[in-house]
Amino acid sequence: MKSKEFLVKKAKKGDEEAFIQLIGQYEMTLYRTAKRIGLQDEDIADLIQDTILTAYEKMNTLKEARYFNTWICRILLNNCYRFMKKQQNSLPTVDADLHKIPHQDKSLLEFDDALSTLSENYRLVLTLYYVNGMSTKEISECLRESEGTIKSRISRAKQQLKLNYYSEGEILT
Repeated sequence: MKSKEFLVKKAKKGDEEAFIQLIGQYEMTLYRTAKRIGLQDEDIADLIQDTILTAYEKMNTLKEARYFNTWICRILLNNCYRFMKKQQNSLPTVDADLHKIPHQDKSLLEFDDALSTLSENYRLVLTLYYVNGMSTKEISECLRESEGTIKSRISRAKQQLKLNYYSEGEILT
């Protein structure tokens, strides 16, 4: 597998194959991010497609290759929030049909269940931090909020999970 930064640089120069390879490496990250916001699979597929198209069209606006993850997640989040606003829904909790997602193991389902107890802001930062592997600085840039705010949300979210969901490493019933 080629370096992501190398692929980004090639894609910025118009290499379509590099862009396809790059997107292949990020599809699951985009899916997991949208899923944890609470969207349905059929909506997620459309939103990811829109995100990929936007990324392809705006690839030349990405300033640094190392920020591709942050950049594409921001495009996805903007698309998701626009979609939810059009649907005039309040931000939903994590989908109750998570157990139907293929290849999810029990610990991931438990994590999803735990996340569903949190507010959308906390759910989102934990997903970006733990699932997508983004740093607090990257999340800060992605959400356009201060890094201190992101660190506080992660800390508060972990504290809420500890108090409300986990006790000594066991799941509360």
